[in-house]
Amino acid sequence: MMRWTGAAMAAALMVTMSACEQRAADPAAPAGADTAAASADALSGTWTFDTASLKFEGKPDQYLLQGGTYKCDTCIPPLMVAADGAFHPVADRPYYDSISVKTVDDRTVEFRRQKGGKDVSSSRWQVSEDGNVLTTKFVDMNTPNNRIEGSNTAKRVGAAPAGAHAISGQWTPDRLQEYSKEALDTTFAVDGNRVTMNGQGQSYTAEIGGPAVAVQNDPGGTMIAVTREGANGIRETATRGGKEVGISTFVPSADGQSINGTFTDPRDGSKTSWIANKKS
Repeated sequence: MMRWTGAAMAAALMVTMSACEQRAADPAAPAGADTAAASADALSGTWTFDTASLKFEGKPDQYLLQGGTYKCDTCIPPLMVAADGAFHPVADRPYYDSISVKTVDDRTVEFRRQKGGKDVSSSRWQVSEDGNVLTTKFVDMNTPNNRIEGSNTAKRVGAAPAGAHAISGQWTPDRLQEYSKEALDTTFAVDGNRVTMNGQGQSYTAEIGGPAVAVQNDPGGTMIAVTREGANGIRETATRGGKEVGISTFVPSADGQSINGTFTDPRDGSKTSWIANKKS
């Protein structure tokens, strides 16, 4: 299941403004940097994520809880762990290194995740009585001093195998129902060719067209490189361990009052789009 509090939310914001005027690029700057910096001024400010605007594209999530084992075939990388309520170590997970899966009843399962022996997130999955809606209530504590709570729903698009728990089968994301209000805001500050982002307790400052920089307070070790997106937007390329894990775009609207954002995961081709509205 997608991590709702990942880069797509923390960096999701921008609007489209036609560039009526263009200046010659400074030969001392990276190609296109001058035009990008001038256009990117429209990004400066605080933007509030519109949860109702979320749209999802991609293959459905696939889970199987049966015979005391939980499997997530669409997780990156795929996950298989005993569902006995105890913590078990897992590899190649940037935000946790052990997980506990506990069956509460025939429609409900609880997940807890730890990193370095400390709780970093938890979620409670519950399937509706008709078996067609999966509601997840979650708590995310990955970023120091920044607790995020909320809930989301998914729709069933594939049946659970005979004898499997109700959360099994294929699900497609539907809506983000609740989300900590303060975590919906992201601030961009553009100073010449320099872009600074602050959101969800994380931040970075990067040069447009420059090298990748570390995202501060991100326990996953994400690096961000910023480039130009069209005439007046920016593109963030996120990497971990030298591998691309996400691409976000932020394009200001013509009136400068909203941002059209997208997040694409090159590992599975999934795409999320949204709108953020200017707050200040």
